[in-house]
Amino acid sequence: MTATGDKAMLAKAEVLIEALPYFQRYAGRTFVVKYGGHAMGDPEAARDFAEDIVLLKAVGINPVVVHGGGPQIGAMLKKLDVESTFVDGLRVTDKATAEIAEMVLSGAINKELVGWITCAGGKAIGISGKDGGLVTAQKLSRTTRDPESNIEKVIDLGFVGEPAKVDTKIIDTAISAGMIPIIAPIGAGEDGHTYNINADTMAGAIAAALGASRLFLLTDVAGVLDKGGKLLTDLTPTDIEALGQDGTISGGMIPKLETCVKAVESGCEAAVVLDGRVPHAMLLEFFTARGAGTLVRGNS
Repeated sequence: MTATGDKAMLAKAEVLIEALPYFQRYAGRTFVVKYGGHAMGDPEAARDFAEDIVLLKAVGINPVVVHGGGPQIGAMLKKLDVESTFVDGLRVTDKATAEIAEMVLSGAINKELVGWITCAGGKAIGISGKDGGLVTAQKLSRTTRDPESNIEKVIDLGFVGEPAKVDTKIIDTAISAGMIPIIAPIGAGEDGHTYNINADTMAGAIAAALGASRLFLLTDVAGVLDKGGKLLTDLTPTDIEALGQDGTISGGMIPKLETCVKAVESGCEAAVVLDGRVPHAMLLEFFTARGAGTLVRGNS
């Protein structure tokens, strides 16, 4: 072997040695991973993600994947000539839209992810929140304030829901059988209706119910940045509240961090927001001292 080859092998060995304490510490524990964003549309990124999930399973960690699919739902609605309307960034979901969302999420996207993990050598099972009573949904309630009259109005988003109850029995059964659960963010309500649920929200609720060691929210940004654009690597709920008040956190990052805070305050040990477009970002965050995103843990 050449000197260059020796150095490459040594570098690989050093990475394994650095990761060993993490393997040992979290063997048998559960990680919940929300997979979405633009990485879902990139076959190479999907392949990397599947390999990461299979590696976690191989070293004794139990990964549970919750996936999104907003862009894919939008594309299918356009293809079928079904118009969408949005209120404060949330899609109003009538019965036809709900049926299409379930078809896309529980069908094409879910089974594609199962296929990628199978190709990477894992055993995955695709389910939705409706299966085995995993997630009982309730209609999502939102209000808005009229800027002229200052009167608060209730927004009817249709069949958009949020988790009211999580029963992890089907996940526990799948994990015991050596399977990797791949979950579509669809839930059934006690009223018999099917509800589309935000994937971040669903992942957070499942992570809390499982008492997961980690909740990973893979997104399209590096994590939480300060006003100078520097990555903030460690935050608590108190920190997040202050950053929201001074305007450092805004836009789409607000609901993601709300999900993280709710998860860590309800049973999940820690949550991480990181860039899913970076190859193997999840492994870099967890199995190295350097980290790769923003870690949120409870107030000490």
